[in-house]
Amino acid sequence: MSEEATTPIESAADDRSARKEREGTVVSNKMDKTAVVAVVTRVPHAKYNKMILQTTKLYAHDEANDVNIGDKVRVMETRALSKKKRWRVTDVLERAK
Repeated sequence: MSEEATTPIESAADDRSARKEREGTVVSNKMDKTAVVAVVTRVPHAKYNKMILQTTKLYAHDEANDVNIGDKVRVMETRALSKKKRWRVTDVLERAK
């Protein structure tokens, strides 16, 4: 048996650092405390191997209702907050002009 034991605090910090983070653009903020973030990723086409852009819409929790359409934001994975909302806004990287 290994004598290295992790404390609950250390394991919680490891769990938080393992959460996914994405950067995207806010495309809707009409819901209360919710922003829809469009995340664009580049993936190779299965047959032709050409890089194509895929857009995924993520529903993110915005507690302060402070993001606007066009803002660049960073979102982090979190527990399920509603039927579709599994992300939360952590940072506003750039405000819309």
